Amino acid sequence: MTEKKSIAIGADHLGLELKNTLVEHLKAKGYEVKDMGVVDSNPVDYPDIGVKVAEAVGRGDYPRGILVCGTGAGMAITANKVPGVRAVPVMDPYTAERAMASNNAQIITFGQLIVGPAVAKMLTDIWLNAEFQGGRSAPKVAKMDAIDEKYRKAVK
Repeated sequence: MTEKKSIAIGADHLGLELKNTLVEHLKAKGYEVKDMGVVDSNPVDYPDIGVKVAEAVGRGDYPRGILVCGTGAGMAITANKVPGVRAVPVMDPYTAERAMASNNAQIITFGQLIVGPAVAKMLTDIWLNAEFQGGRSAPKVAKMDAIDEKYRKAVK
């Protein structure tokens, strides 16, 4: 029996339309989508949504996540604050593929003011179809994980 593919997604009010487009796109591809907000255009601070998705991915509730705000930058910064999470803003096919293949990034972010819906769907598909290649990238990802662990211990 094939395991159901699942993904968490969230956006602030500036990313609402693109998030909704991606939710439908992912569902059409057979994904179980956990929409963590927002549901309307009322202003919300992007860290409030970004941390929800990043924590869910960091806990292992979902293997991957997508975040959308105006530029994608704020959501990436927020998600990268959660230990064990690697988030990359994506705007082109090469970055979409390398985010997973080289960096093992569990989260990608989009800027609705930068990336249109057709391109966002294409970049999402590229990222979802990519696999971490290990090889020369494995020690680099291990170093990122060690940095996470160092600061996780420092906070305790």
